[in-house]
Amino acid sequence: MDVDPLQLFLDQFNPHSEAEVKWLEAVFNFIKDHVCPVLCASGGTDSCCRTADQCASELSVCLLKRIEKIMSSTHTLPVSYRLVCVSELLSHQRLACVSNLSWSTNQQQMLAKEVELSLPGQQTLPRANLLLIGRLTHHDNGDLRLMDASGSVRCEVLSPSPLWLGCLVFLPHWHYIPQNVSKQKQQEAQGYVELIGSPVLLCPGLAHGLATVPGAEAEPKIAVSVTEAAALVHKRVRGQRLSVCGQVAFVCPLLVVAGTSFFCFTLTDNAHTMPVLVKDRSRLWWIHCVSVGVCVCVTALRVCFLRAWKGSILCVTENSEIHKTHHQPHTPTPAEDTPQAAPPSLTMTHLEEEQPETCPVQSVVRIKQSRVISYQGTVTEVVSEGAGLYILDRMMGLSLAYQPTLRRKLRVGDTVQLHHVHFLYRPCPDFPPSMLCTCLRSTLTVTNFSRVLGSAPDCSCPGDGVLSRLLVERNAGVSQYLWACHLSGQLRRSLFPSPATQCVCVLSWKLMEIVLGQERRQRRDIYAEMLDEPHSCLLMQYAADLAPHQYISLSELCKSLQEDCWASLSLSSLLPAAGGGLTRVEMNTALAWSSRSLSSDSRNKPGKTLRERPLLLVGMLELPSRTSQHALQLRDSTGVVACVITETTQEEGGGQRAVFNTAWIGCLVCVQQFTMVTERFLQSDFPSYHHLDQDKFITHKQCRVYLQFSQDCLHILSPSVAMVTHLSPKGVPSEDEEEKQVEFAVAKKRREDEYPEAPQSSSSSTTTATYHCVSVVLRLEQKTGVTWMNTGVEEEKEAGLTASFSAKTTVVGPVVIWGRDPKNRPMRECEADKENKVTVVCSGASARWFPILQPECFYRLVVPNTRDRGVLSGRAVSGQSHDVIVKVQSDWRFHTLTHPLPVHTYGQSVSSTVSSVSQVLDNSCEDVVCFQGIVSERINMDDRTSDTGHTHIGVRLTVCDQNGRSINVYLKLKHNTYPPGLLPGNTLMLSAFHRRLSRTGSVYCSNLPVSCVTVMHVQDKSSEGCLPVPIMHLGQWTRHSCRVARIKGHVVCFLFLQLQWKCAQCGSVYRQSACNQCRSSSGSIFDSTAKLVIDDGTGEAHVRFSGTHVRQLLGLADSQWEGLQRALKLRGDITVYPRGRSPACDSDDWLLCFLLLCVRNVDSLALTCSRQHEAKAEEVKRLSRNKRDFLTRMAPPPKLTCLHVHSTQTVKC
Repeated sequence: MDVDPLQLFLDQFNPHSEAEVKWLEAVFNFIKDHVCPVLCASGGTDSCCRTADQCASELSVCLLKRIEKIMSSTHTLPVSYRLVCVSELLSHQRLACVSNLSWSTNQQQMLAKEVELSLPGQQTLPRANLLLIGRLTHHDNGDLRLMDASGSVRCEVLSPSPLWLGCLVFLPHWHYIPQNVSKQKQQEAQGYVELIGSPVLLCPGLAHGLATVPGAEAEPKIAVSVTEAAALVHKRVRGQRLSVCGQVAFVCPLLVVAGTSFFCFTLTDNAHTMPVLVKDRSRLWWIHCVSVGVCVCVTALRVCFLRAWKGSILCVTENSEIHKTHHQPHTPTPAEDTPQAAPPSLTMTHLEEEQPETCPVQSVVRIKQSRVISYQGTVTEVVSEGAGLYILDRMMGLSLAYQPTLRRKLRVGDTVQLHHVHFLYRPCPDFPPSMLCTCLRSTLTVTNFSRVLGSAPDCSCPGDGVLSRLLVERNAGVSQYLWACHLSGQLRRSLFPSPATQCVCVLSWKLMEIVLGQERRQRRDIYAEMLDEPHSCLLMQYAADLAPHQYISLSELCKSLQEDCWASLSLSSLLPAAGGGLTRVEMNTALAWSSRSLSSDSRNKPGKTLRERPLLLVGMLELPSRTSQHALQLRDSTGVVACVITETTQEEGGGQRAVFNTAWIGCLVCVQQFTMVTERFLQSDFPSYHHLDQDKFITHKQCRVYLQFSQDCLHILSPSVAMVTHLSPKGVPSEDEEEKQVEFAVAKKRREDEYPEAPQSSSSSTTTATYHCVSVVLRLEQKTGVTWMNTGVEEEKEAGLTASFSAKTTVVGPVVIWGRDPKNRPMRECEADKENKVTVVCSGASARWFPILQPECFYRLVVPNTRDRGVLSGRAVSGQSHDVIVKVQSDWRFHTLTHPLPVHTYGQSVSSTVSSVSQVLDNSCEDVVCFQGIVSERINMDDRTSDTGHTHIGVRLTVCDQNGRSINVYLKLKHNTYPPGLLPGNTLMLSAFHRRLSRTGSVYCSNLPVSCVTVMHVQDKSSEGCLPVPIMHLGQWTRHSCRVARIKGHVVCFLFLQLQWKCAQCGSVYRQSACNQCRSSSGSIFDSTAKLVIDDGTGEAHVRFSGTHVRQLLGLADSQWEGLQRALKLRGDITVYPRGRSPACDSDDWLLCFLLLCVRNVDSLALTCSRQHEAKAEEVKRLSRNKRDFLTRMAPPPKLTCLHVHSTQTVKC
């Protein structure tokens, strides 16, 4: 009678409870169903494969004995644990877990505390009472896998033995790490098992039989040393096979080239090295067994010539085996006295000592040599898994980008060992100063698996390694790659909240190439990188102290500017030098408005130790919102900022003008050079100058932030459809194709009208209604400014103020019907037929087109979803039959035509002529003028009688031209929107302004409801010193902050005139060809100084002259000036103090009389002077009139220094 194998199994272990009985039955049935089929299919011994029950009984007994040995207990069974099959583990286990059969509860709690101390903020892996059993096999891609009857799972082993392969193993200690992937990729990227301890071999008798390959030799031949093998390689014998024993020097990563997988490792005996190539698919799993420093013996190697490397190499054959040994054959060689040591494992202290910090303010990027070292550390942060960037020990960066993507991604808590890794110091300022970069010769070994869950993977770079692939394709340097990775993470957060990671990676790489340029580097030779001696690769040299642009989001930029604008404000600096003499109203008016401009390439930050990095912005250009109708906007996902943009004209002079091309709308751009402007508005009531430090007198303050830049500083990252058409005119369909499309659409519509009962598909009717549109071509002649108008009654809406503007245009052709939106396609002949005048009115949402519509430009106005030409015909104004008005709706679109048909087909432009400031001042025939000039000064105008909280009613601009003549322009903004860009240094075009005369006869201008202000040119750093010098009155200059100005007045008196020869060595008076102070005769220099009082009717000033300006002041020719110097050579110096306002000479000194005569003939002067900012208190002076004395406080006259003498009135002496 047959005995039940299950009952025999239960009787053998004598369970003590019903739970143990059920647990033993579950173990027996599991092994019978999931393990025995695999073991029998593998071709094991007959004792294991007689019957399923016998096999299950023997394996169950063997497994229980191993479990009792691990638990060190024979009287209890681990009933809380259960065996799990591979398929159940992969399909049901969604969370990472750890299983350790030998752990107790106290041990687990102690481990959790250790993890919290070593890795703060991390959680340990949750415990799962699961057991795994199966056969350890390998895959063709080199993976080790645990297989049972239900499937297989990838295994990661720290230091596997070749003898384990093919054995039946029991795993008591392991981690399971699931893969967070989509359902489409779930079959390709499943979870994997990490063995945190050695597996327990079941049926050890099978080990020796499964460790070798059928047909291979059971025992290897006598192994030779590496030195002997190197000698045999040069004496190649056909069919020869070698067995080589040596120490592993380095292991290259697994590569896949043209569908062939292979890897290399090098054996050494401290005298010679010999590379070994493994490309047999059945031997790729060796890469897990070979590690640096381990002695191995490899059999059945053949000598091959590697053409790509042009050298001989040992190749693994199908009969090769690998064995781990504890020693290597010893062959005495002459090189034994001086062995080649392996690279030391350097600590962080050693790295800092051997790589000193360089000067942080160096302006030239240096090319430095990297160092090859070994390093061991713990992964403390995963910067970007897809880009292969990590942080070790919280201080050392690690880049794996120059190696193939790891099959097992590194996790926080992993302990890694790196050999032959490149150490770089400060390759990128956005990463830790110390960086480790691996090349194809570097070896990365995980010595301990992480015991923590880790944080969610970073999505700045996708897991398929887009940036790494771009690195291989473009062959970029490590500094450029690191900055591109940093940009990818920044753009991910500021541009694309949705997971469009591949687009972000490509975008960041394109941005890197735009900013840093495409570096031309040598082609990468992978075989030379792995095998050459001495080693050479792309990481040997790198750009140190690279300071690329610093990307900043728009919200961060605006927040920083708004905070800094008040923190850096000094109220006393906003007042002129004589601020203490201002009245209460004058002082508070001067404080009402101020601006702060910062350049993107010189943004100073207090406390910053590294050199300055220019800023970089990325965003999408769009039309302004309803709250800002005067400027385009740059937007990202974090915020929006207004932009004042100009562009370079196509004229020979290359002047600037306001941006007019609508193709920029919708483009994703990079702004590389720009100016950040912060306008501060302050309402205050300070009693005096001494109360400026008391904030209680400030009643209200606000600021506005916007950018100024030229279109030349923009780089397109992702163009709009219109920009693609603008940049690629050849890609536009031909006129014949366009006409065919239009004719087909018209004929189809005619058929539908004639046969309305004909059946139509819903798609065709939808397409016809959607893509039909009408358009007309306009030439804009003149536009008004944006004003607030009450248009609610006309538009049948609620009453309220709406932003609105109008433009006078010339329609150059008929209304054309299109089958689709023509956008900015080239103008056709049928669009240029006749001309008529039309006034285009934009209000509400359509007023956002204001900053892009410029005079003398051609636009195509498109009305979508209609075939009615009448919508663009407009309506006539009552009483004025020639004026036609077209009201632009919110869904209408303007498209700029940059290449219209020849101009001679149109009439002359009726736009007003643009004058200069001098022409406006001299021409009194026109009351309404249009002129252009540079803003030299701006003053805020407040209405302090207003009961509302806002007292700002306008500004006064001082506009000048290149001749220095200036005019005051008053802008009342009660019914107009406030335009940005009204800053000193900017060039403005002021259209439709009223020219007026003041009571004193001075010319000034004021705005009308139709006036328009356009910024034509923004001041940049290069043109900062090229502004025309304004003309100032002395009385006016004392109350302004202008430093340099032109003045004109008459000379009141000379204070002194001094001419002297000075010693070139000590500066003393040089007389009789020698210095009286130092007794030196080395040489002398001539020095001249004069000081006088000048009056222009509004005030007096003290002007100091020096050098050649004294000669121009005295009206002397060059020959006279040289003769005067020769006459003074003997006596050394002369000082003239004219007496009173009418200098006279009663001395016999002819030289003194000559100088007094020159002084007396100086009458009126026109000078360019600079003012010294020295705030002095008012002085009490006594004035006498009609025998009466008056005491009054008078500010001291300003101290000026002459920079240029324009003209003098002199008489020949």
